[in-house]
Amino acid sequence: EGDIDSMVDAEKISAQGTKSVQLRTNGACHLDAPMIEAALKSLDLKNLDLVFIENVGNLVCPAEFDTGAVNKTMILSIPEGDDKVLKYPLMFSVCDNLIINKIDCASFFDFNTELLKERVKKLNPNINIFEVSAKTGEGMDTWCDWLAKSIEEYQE
Repeated sequence: EGDIDSMVDAEKISAQGTKSVQLRTNGACHLDAPMIEAALKSLDLKNLDLVFIENVGNLVCPAEFDTGAVNKTMILSIPEGDDKVLKYPLMFSVCDNLIINKIDCASFFDFNTELLKERVKKLNPNINIFEVSAKTGEGMDTWCDWLAKSIEEYQE
């Protein structure tokens, strides 16, 4: 879990019974491979099938630095707007997956999902797009099934 400061997110993750490592960037706007390598030393990797790296939450810096991740997924929430792909094209270009979150509140925002998908696919035709609601669970089965299949394929 990467943040400029605090343990807020790492504590939330740990409270759910999942091992978490907090990476404080002390002002840097991203994580990079050396930071991740150091954090991985505190995990029992032999007993893990999957490690999530949550980078610092912006759409600029994380796109420019290699974390060593096998697969890059970004999360865009409906309230952020469908224009983010126009403002931050590099992030959408370097990701393998896009999760569109908070679909449960789409009716409250002027968000055009089809337009977003069209713009993303122009930049990155091979990107996988998942529509989910972390609150209601809608779409999570599809995302989790994809994750499970990806782990299985990677282990082969």
